[in-house]
Amino acid sequence: MSSVSPSQVEVGHTLPTLCLPAVDRTMLALFAGASGDHVPLHIDTDFARRAGMPDVFAHGMLGMAWVGRLITEWAPQSALRSLSVRFVAITHLGNQPVLTGKVVELLEQEGERRARLEVQMANQYGQIKILGEALVALA
Repeated sequence: MSSVSPSQVEVGHTLPTLCLPAVDRTMLALFAGASGDHVPLHIDTDFARRAGMPDVFAHGMLGMAWVGRLITEWAPQSALRSLSVRFVAITHLGNQPVLTGKVVELLEQEGERRARLEVQMANQYGQIKILGEALVALA
């Protein structure tokens, strides 16, 4: 993690890209166990196929956790003021998450200098899976 230096942050500043390994069954099983989210669509191939899906797929909250990781590798977790995301598409097995973000606004709010970030998660083919926004305090 690198601390954010307020003097260096400008509109247009990009966060370091976070590239993660391809989603696989082990990853989904581990996340299900850690999060307590045992929805069968994410861990049971037969169930997923009966529901009309080709196979299991990643939990939306796993993707959101990766978005949080993108941000907290750029700024301390204590600086995160808000985070919201919209799930745009399913993250299938074999998708390699690529997370990016950029500063779109600098503002003063509640006595703090803050940066509004646009963040996203795509796969290795550039297909957007998650879009989001975060507000980070600049110390």
